[in-house]
Amino acid sequence: MQGDHTTPAPTWTATTTATEPLVAEPVEHVEQPVAEQPPSAGESRGDSARSLVWEIVQTVLLTIAIFLAVRSVVQNFRVEGASMDPTLHTGQYLLINKVLYARADGTFLERVVPDATPNDQPNFIFGGPQRGDVIVFQSPGQADKDFIKRVIGLPGETVRIVDGTVFINGKPLDEPYLTHHATYDFEQKVIPPGNYFVLGDNRPNSSDSHLGWFVPANNLIGKAWVSYWPPTNWGVMAAAAYDQ
Repeated sequence: MQGDHTTPAPTWTATTTATEPLVAEPVEHVEQPVAEQPPSAGESRGDSARSLVWEIVQTVLLTIAIFLAVRSVVQNFRVEGASMDPTLHTGQYLLINKVLYARADGTFLERVVPDATPNDQPNFIFGGPQRGDVIVFQSPGQADKDFIKRVIGLPGETVRIVDGTVFINGKPLDEPYLTHHATYDFEQKVIPPGNYFVLGDNRPNSSDSHLGWFVPANNLIGKAWVSYWPPTNWGVMAAAAYDQ
């Protein structure tokens, strides 16, 4: 008798496939550049206008500064009248040097520039007016008018005129630049401190110190330096030479 037997059934094993865990990779966000908006036509015109105005303001300020700086050193002057004939003629244009008569007294330069003059005399930085200088000054009697004359007498000197001849401290003054001589007299006087005795080269036709007035140092504007018009008279003003 056949005994019953069993055949073991094949065992099925489930096969699993191992999978790696999923890792989320970081996503890099790149910002896109934002295109700049071009300025509007109105804004562009406004900026250009402001820039132009500022440049004009700067130019004007610079021009004013240069003008003031130049005016503090030189000044132009037009000769009017015949009182300085034959040295100068009416309509002639001159440059006046103002620096030569600059003063230290009453300014911060008092502490820098030594005062070698007496206490009653102005302290000129460059020596002040000299005899023979052709000067421009404010008229002592008319502050709104400028005169041009020649310095004849200096502060403290004695001046006298006899028949048109000038005597300084008792000695006659030789004046080779004269062609129009005076015939008047002027009684002897001592020129006050800080004042100057001036005469025009056209002695018979000049309103000057022979009428009795002097020129205070405060009225001085400057020394005639250069003649620039008309071209035939162009040149540096020559200093007068006197016999010692």
